[in-house]
Amino acid sequence: MDVEKLLAQIEATPTSASTRSVFGEPIRVGDRTIIPVARVGGMFGLRFGRGTRPPEHAGEAGAEQGAGGGGGGQVSVRPLAVIEITSEKVRVVPIVDTTRLAIMGMLLAAWNVFWIGFTIRAVQRFRRR
Repeated sequence: MDVEKLLAQIEATPTSASTRSVFGEPIRVGDRTIIPVARVGGMFGLRFGRGTRPPEHAGEAGAEQGAGGGGGGQVSVRPLAVIEITSEKVRVVPIVDTTRLAIMGMLLAAWNVFWIGFTIRAVQRFRRR
């Protein structure tokens, strides 16, 4: 893929993002209408470079050795909530990511174990003096 084509795709990405990316198509279920809501994000990067070989003798210019480049990107979509519309009311039902909560809980527990162990060792070293 050539650079111009890649740059054209990256430039077109923000214009393709719209409310349809965040709010899904309404779904009718009986007398209810449900609209899914998501968080959409993305990032892209490009880098190009050229290198030179160091001169073999003092006063010489370095010879060009090579050039290269690369790029990449990521788009993420995460469900946040569902909007439920009935004839009586409109309510937003959040979607709770239990896996993310469990991972954060485990990280917090590990952090606490680390600091408790560190504190106990520091107190023991202080008492030995």
